[in-house]
Amino acid sequence: MEIVAFIFARSGSKGLPGKNIKLLNGKPLIAYSIEHARAVKRIKRIIVSTDSEYIAKIALQFGAEVPFIRPATLATDESPEWLAWRHALEFVRKEKGSYPDAMVSVPPTSPLRIPQDIENCIDDFENYKSDVVITVTNPHRNPYFNMVSNNLDGSVSVVNHINSTLGTRQSAPQVKDVTTVCYVAKPEFVMSYNSIFEGHVRSVHVPIERAIDIDTFFDFEIAEFLFNKKVKNHDQY
Repeated sequence: MEIVAFIFARSGSKGLPGKNIKLLNGKPLIAYSIEHARAVKRIKRIIVSTDSEYIAKIALQFGAEVPFIRPATLATDESPEWLAWRHALEFVRKEKGSYPDAMVSVPPTSPLRIPQDIENCIDDFENYKSDVVITVTNPHRNPYFNMVSNNLDGSVSVVNHINSTLGTRQSAPQVKDVTTVCYVAKPEFVMSYNSIFEGHVRSVHVPIERAIDIDTFFDFEIAEFLFNKKVKNHDQY
């Protein structure tokens, strides 16, 4: 299979300014995604999609390609990343004459992944011929048991109601958290549909200690703690 990895790293971030290039153990977050993708032999090309010349410069330093600068209209807070996926795939199609067999998205916000997590997603994609493979982990909360929404009268209700009364978390329907560790998708599906769950989607489980998704400074502090703990135990990411 021809597999191209993409790293989508826009410059704007409200929750954690400069998130994609924030230093973790002296290295920008985007560098971890590049290194993880480079460690997967089946990935022959790594393309960074960014609206920032500065991020592009850093990406080049760590061995990725930056063959285009993403249009500003595809890099706002309101811009669905799905459209950035399409933009990147269309660039490859125009350049090579066809789409790759698979696209792999390796977000900078999950620096604690290991290359094997990416390998596992590609394996699942190849073996089961799905439209998209996502990564999931064990949830912190369950919407059938201990997640609530606000009502107009000021009260709260469980987000999802079922017919029976749940006395314990263990008796609630089992759910998983979607992570940003890795995505593998069929390019033709991305170009034809508008969201991941319009297709046949499979998932690969990632241990919670590798599934941190950095969106806020608090998330970053957790990632930093876990990273330093691994380094102390001589188990490098």
